[in-house]
Amino acid sequence: MPIPATMQQIGLDAPGGADVLRIEHAPVPAPRAGEVLIRVEAAGVNRPDILQRQGRYPVPPDASPVIGLEVAGTVAALGEGVTGVGVGDRVCALVNGGGYADYCVAPDVQCLPWPAGYSAVQAAALPETFFTVWANLFGLGRLAAGETALIHGGTSGIGTTAIALARAFGAHPIVTAGSAGKCAACVALGARAIDYRASDFVAEINRLTGGGGVDVVLDMVAGSYLSRNIACLKRDGRLVVIAVQGGTKDPEFNILPVMAKRLVITGSTLRPRTRDEKGAIAAALRAQVWPKLNDGQCAPIIHATFPLRDAAAAHAMLDSGTHVGKIVLTVAG
Repeated sequence: MPIPATMQQIGLDAPGGADVLRIEHAPVPAPRAGEVLIRVEAAGVNRPDILQRQGRYPVPPDASPVIGLEVAGTVAALGEGVTGVGVGDRVCALVNGGGYADYCVAPDVQCLPWPAGYSAVQAAALPETFFTVWANLFGLGRLAAGETALIHGGTSGIGTTAIALARAFGAHPIVTAGSAGKCAACVALGARAIDYRASDFVAEINRLTGGGGVDVVLDMVAGSYLSRNIACLKRDGRLVVIAVQGGTKDPEFNILPVMAKRLVITGSTLRPRTRDEKGAIAAALRAQVWPKLNDGQCAPIIHATFPLRDAAAAHAMLDSGTHVGKIVLTVAG
């Protein structure tokens, strides 16, 4: 299909609520060396997109200012030196920005094939959360078969992905969620669930593990959760922090339990990582996770889809916190 000179994308005049998002026209980007141009068919909606819309997530140097960190579609053109990806290939990609558009460029090493039988919507729901969960829960957190993980935000895209991957690799997920309905949704996905609004999750972890605690905590809250997460960990446990929705400081933090239980406290962000670092995560996913996607051992959970022009409605749904799993924009058929 010929590549047009211009395309539709989602823009905004100033940071704000979901209603600042609008359709605009812009030139189709050209792939640089080591990049591919993707004709986008679907694009995932993620929490960092909300932060960027609000003006709270600075765009890295050389990244597109257009919102959107994951896409699925067909490779339309290759930049210089690209190998392993060809024009016409169906790929999903973790991108550095620009996903809410008809066309998007992506580093070739951050592209992965659509799993067997997947639609564009399913493929677009993979990169951001699967890269994040794999690098943090399994990389930094070293979650292993037979171990137990506490995952906060169980119905989020990250949470549902963490449940799926933990189960696929023989681990036991326990999640927190904010209502009985959300807890029921997590139980249906194969996790034990704690309604953090109705009970103290530290006491519930103690009850569910017979006082033993969990091996890993994957946390996107931080703040006052730091001390409470530490209380949930068993000896040699690992706490991995990937977001700070509850703030950056915990006035109750005490280093002594960390020392006594030989705990590891770590964390990371994804977007600022280098091309090579993201490429290494992609290679590990292709080798270890994609076979499980191909044979149905795990899969993304899709809550809702919206056409690109309705990106504001998609953001409003994510803002509301009513979703279970991923929200995806459909861009082209």
